[in-house]
Amino acid sequence: MDNEFHQSEHHKFIPMTSITSGGGIQVKTDIYYYTDQIVNIGFIGNPETGDWVLIDAGLPNAAPEIKSVVVDRFGRGSQPNAILLTHGHFDHVGGIADLLEEWDVPVYAHPLEIPYLTGEKSYPDPDPSVEGGVLAKISSMYPVEPIDLGEAIQSLPEDNSVPGLADWKWIHTPGHTPGHVSFYRERDGFLFSGDAVVTVRQDSLPRVFMQTQEVCGPPRYLTTDWKAARASVEKLAELNPSTLVSGHGAVMKDEKLSKGFQRLVSSFDELAMPNHGKYVDQDDSPNYH
Repeated sequence: MDNEFHQSEHHKFIPMTSITSGGGIQVKTDIYYYTDQIVNIGFIGNPETGDWVLIDAGLPNAAPEIKSVVVDRFGRGSQPNAILLTHGHFDHVGGIADLLEEWDVPVYAHPLEIPYLTGEKSYPDPDPSVEGGVLAKISSMYPVEPIDLGEAIQSLPEDNSVPGLADWKWIHTPGHTPGHVSFYRERDGFLFSGDAVVTVRQDSLPRVFMQTQEVCGPPRYLTTDWKAARASVEKLAELNPSTLVSGHGAVMKDEKLSKGFQRLVSSFDELAMPNHGKYVDQDDSPNYH
């Protein structure tokens, strides 16, 4: 490609991992996800046809692992029809600049997320003061600087359709970030929630390492609008999905998933929100700079 992509701050190593790191799960014939340290990357498409899309791009330096999965699943030389971003945090776009140096494909995100993907705005700083474990305490080291994807980045269609996925729709699920989206397929109730809902307590290092399953709200130390986050959880719960792959944690299904959503919705303030922190009890969204 002729474009030069800027992602320097996102190339630092982040010291976190889980027992599922480096492995993948085929959830459906056309749905596979791979865990890069602690974050999930989605591959949607039938390997036999070679038509597929990538959801998110993992932690810094994830590109070689993503390319290895592509070779194993879709064949050497294959590339996606598009890359879909749930949001632009460092652990979901870490490998994207390197991928775009090789893949001439469009990248889609919500319009409200695009300033963080074109070098215009940085995310608010993480809040290491929220109660939680080691992952919360070290969150000040996480990159918040924007990346610049140049002309590769495009807005998701206004009609909620998903480029490259005819039977999916995108759902605006803000709170964790202003332009966060989730992806949903109604015919089988399949949901990619990104970080709007995750299936592991993301501020607990032991739970993250063991991938202990629990339907949780978004990661506390990087969520800046809790009113919006609650509304997004309620919106996703109303879908009553049968299968959930989130940005962090193992796939969850059926009754366990349904009960987890019910518990989270009914006790969101107690289960999801921090008791204290600079983004708690705000009347307005933070000042994104």
